[in-house]
Amino acid sequence: MKLKNKVALVTGAGSGFGKGIAINFADEGAKVLLVDINLQAAEMVAKEIGGENVIAITGDVSKNFDVESMINSSLKKWGKLDILVNNAGTTHRNKPMTEVTEKEFDEIFGVNVKSIFLTAKYAVPLMKENGGGVILNVASTAGIRPRPGLVWYNTSKGAVITATKSMAIELAPYRIRVNAINPVAGETGMLHLFMGEDTPEKRSEFVSSIPWGRLSLPKDMANAALFFCSDDSEMVTGVCMEVDGGRCI
Repeated sequence: MKLKNKVALVTGAGSGFGKGIAINFADEGAKVLLVDINLQAAEMVAKEIGGENVIAITGDVSKNFDVESMINSSLKKWGKLDILVNNAGTTHRNKPMTEVTEKEFDEIFGVNVKSIFLTAKYAVPLMKENGGGVILNVASTAGIRPRPGLVWYNTSKGAVITATKSMAIELAPYRIRVNAINPVAGETGMLHLFMGEDTPEKRSEFVSSIPWGRLSLPKDMANAALFFCSDDSEMVTGVCMEVDGGRCI
């Protein structure tokens, strides 16, 4: 078991990539704190995992109080935090950039970018005290090869990539590794927003841009996340790796 006795917090763990990552981590021996704005969804994942080494809580990752509470929940339950996965994300529906509302823009940057600032604020001191840790940010291929109609989502994910590298260089002396994965569009609840509408034609258009010939799956991200969060990648920090079937080549 690659994560035996490790404590991991995964945001957006109630569905999609976050669910896949949380289940994989639990299978590898980690104690996992599942965080999702949809408590029922997180609880269903916790039930699927089973056992006493998983708990589910609700929280809005863009709110200071909620983030402080989720980090404290890990500390109260298990006394430490070894791994933080910033997976929670949102987007606007595919549309011209000037049609995105200010409310949509604020929500995207709150969930996708501010959340990383907030989790670091509370998790990094714990990791320093514990002698190290791992932070994995879920960015996107959108941050390096943008699609039209998703300008402000693309921009937020570019910020995540820059934050990952900046955090890595600052935190390396404290033995805290920071990496990111860049998923290509996948079978998650946000797919219809990326496409604008979920039709066979739109799916075919998206798949045609991926040389490997399919959309990504939660298991793809879970396997990559396990590598970055285990000791297998002990010498790896500041890396933003595409998990994209070749789309960004």
